[in-house]
Amino acid sequence: MIEVRIHGRGGQGGVTSAEMLAIAAINEGKFAQAFPSFGPERRGAPVVAFARVSDIKIRNRTKVYAPDIVVVLDPSVLSIVNVEEGLKDDGLLVINSHKTIEELRREYGFKTEMAQVDATHIAMEELPCSGRIRKR
Repeated sequence: MIEVRIHGRGGQGGVTSAEMLAIAAINEGKFAQAFPSFGPERRGAPVVAFARVSDIKIRNRTKVYAPDIVVVLDPSVLSIVNVEEGLKDDGLLVINSHKTIEELRREYGFKTEMAQVDATHIAMEELPCSGRIRKR
């Protein structure tokens, strides 16, 4: 089983990302589940979502305490949440940031295997409406 924890802020799509991961796995014939973990927070508040993917039926319905993969959608949560907490020793930390892995390690002291992608920059370049988004 692969267990994933996603950190973001309300309204960024963390819960949707976990759900899409689960749906993709199910479409590939696997068993999967996805669920959020938040209280009465509002848009912009830190949120966590979880996903599990397995070749066999998943009976565990608790939050993910020891993820194989942690995904950080919003790098601003790095200063308020210990995203490495519970990450397995051979786990992977994936961060959406314009900073390099070396910069992130220096700033936050990360010890685990890491991947970095500037997904925000890519989205702003690739989405047809990226330069025309209106603020409400």
